Amino acid sequence: MSSKYLTKSKFQVALNCETKLYYGANKKYKNKNIDDTFMASLAEGGYQVGELAKCYYPWGFQINELDYNTALTRTNELLKQENVIIYEAALCFGNLFIRADILVKKGNSIELIEVKAKSFKGDDSLDFLNKKGFLNTGWSPYLYDVAFQKYVVMNAFPHWKVKAFLMMADKKKQATVDGLNQKFFVRKDDNGRLKVEIKGSIDQSELGEEILIKVPVDDIIELIWKGIDSKEPKDKSFKELVHFLEKKHIDNDKIITPIGSKCKACEFKCTQEEEESGLKSGFRECWKHQLNWPDSYFENPHIFEIWNFRKKDQLMEAGKHFIEDLDESDIGIKESKKEGLSTSERQWIQIEKLKNKDHSAFLDKEGLKAEMRNWKYPLHFIDFETSALALPFYKGLRPYDGVAFQFSHHVAFEDGAYEHKGQYLNIDQGRFPNYDFIRALKSELGNDEGSVFRYAAHENTYLNIIYNQLKLSNETDKQELCEWIQTISHSGGDNADQWNGDRDMIDLLDVVKKYYYHPLMKGSNSIKAVLPAILNDSQFLQTKYSKPLYGTQIKSLNYSDWAWVQFDNNNMVKDPYKLLPSVFEDVDNDLLDTFIADENLADGGAAMMAYAKMQFTEMTDIEKQLITKALFKYCELDTWAMVVIWEYWNNLI
Repeated sequence: MSSKYLTKSKFQVALNCETKLYYGANKKYKNKNIDDTFMASLAEGGYQVGELAKCYYPWGFQINELDYNTALTRTNELLKQENVIIYEAALCFGNLFIRADILVKKGNSIELIEVKAKSFKGDDSLDFLNKKGFLNTGWSPYLYDVAFQKYVVMNAFPHWKVKAFLMMADKKKQATVDGLNQKFFVRKDDNGRLKVEIKGSIDQSELGEEILIKVPVDDIIELIWKGIDSKEPKDKSFKELVHFLEKKHIDNDKIITPIGSKCKACEFKCTQEEEESGLKSGFRECWKHQLNWPDSYFENPHIFEIWNFRKKDQLMEAGKHFIEDLDESDIGIKESKKEGLSTSERQWIQIEKLKNKDHSAFLDKEGLKAEMRNWKYPLHFIDFETSALALPFYKGLRPYDGVAFQFSHHVAFEDGAYEHKGQYLNIDQGRFPNYDFIRALKSELGNDEGSVFRYAAHENTYLNIIYNQLKLSNETDKQELCEWIQTISHSGGDNADQWNGDRDMIDLLDVVKKYYYHPLMKGSNSIKAVLPAILNDSQFLQTKYSKPLYGTQIKSLNYSDWAWVQFDNNNMVKDPYKLLPSVFEDVDNDLLDTFIADENLADGGAAMMAYAKMQFTEMTDIEKQLITKALFKYCELDTWAMVVIWEYWNNLI
């Protein structure tokens, strides 16, 4: 028997794309997901959920051994006991290998429990199915994972009765104790492995009522094994698929999977610098092999870049891969029934400008003028940083209840002046920040009737979340705060209360979509794409912000003598988000090695992860100061970007 196993994680990768099984097993290929999986689990509280699940099954044995054979030997010794609970039990059948999160053995009966940091709103396994009785696609990866595990256990121990379960955070449950979130801290041990350290007692009285739900999934697994879990016909049975992947993996034999729109999100992509350092791009290899492309073709703008485009597979099947191949009939242009551009009109502007080598911006001046006439000065630009953690901070809260931990606020005046007016950040471990957050925001915005701007729906969503949390709280000023939230927001569709505030926030993203496009945005409307585009387009902005006036002539709470416009070797303005300071500036390498964090905060996800680290890991005061400084600078940049978009448009019209 080979020691090269098809593990459950490798099986999951192959379900997404069978070719990835080969790329994932070969370290010479760049794999973005290796780091992302850890970071996402930390940010969502996945490690804490796993440890809480063990608390519901106390007195178990932990299999810490990394070596496959050692872990298997120890697990098999423990399984000789009549009754035993094992965490991370190692089991194999042939070259199939799993580690079961929790395995409970009673005689010859086995409970196989897979713990997932995912919320569940249902009651039983029927909630995994759609109205036609097929598996909901969002649940498919989790249930195929358990199906693979049960297949291994049943074949490894054919005389045992095996029942499989998914254990998840129950969105219907409320925490009945304070501080559940803070009982589990993440740290690295001497070998660099992540460990969850329990703080204080984990008696039932300290944990409160269980907030994880254990759902039996044997009936769903039967559907998967029989190949009737979806309406799509299967070319292999589950058993055939497992052993096909097993053999291909053992033989290190690449499976050729047809390319398609799914390739856009491929994690096996390399930058040019990474390729020059010796890494390989699985994405490029697939496309070169199947389409016989030379390297130069990868420089051509692909239809993947077209914003919100849903005909990618259809056009690629017709041999159209590049934007320059498209014509109006491929888009099906429809006029907007509202103000501004329709989706198809905006798509065609992007295509037409590229085909015509037109590098200028599109701006509907008259439409934008009409929009801006409704804006009331002073203008307020706000950005929230938020998180949704599996384990609640306070009793009464549910798993994955939203947490708003930071905001930034710029204010702009009719004469063109502006300043960074205010900010908020909670850095205290275990303190639920939402009510102090909303009080601080009200203090910032409640002194005039000026228009308030957000970028995308995120801020409105979180104001709805905080509104509903307040209603259930014992805060003495909850009525006042709820009424104020209603003035600057609108209710979500599923909110029991309905409102549309007189000062409802204006979505700057929506304004961009309606009236503005620049080829440098490459189809993206993210503020991180819009900001570099307008800085490269505007001589006015380049002249102004190449001077170190931000933090001196323009008030800033976190920057001083700062020039936002800096040029690269091609005389292009560098992306301001790439200028963000390192979290670890002035920290020695020994300290870096002990601190679990990314070096830079280049997007909102990184900010969320940094906050999670402040909540779930032990850190020194120096580390906390550094990450606090970086978070403040990052969030201020987001609202400064909004101000600059307004300033750019103001100058043009």
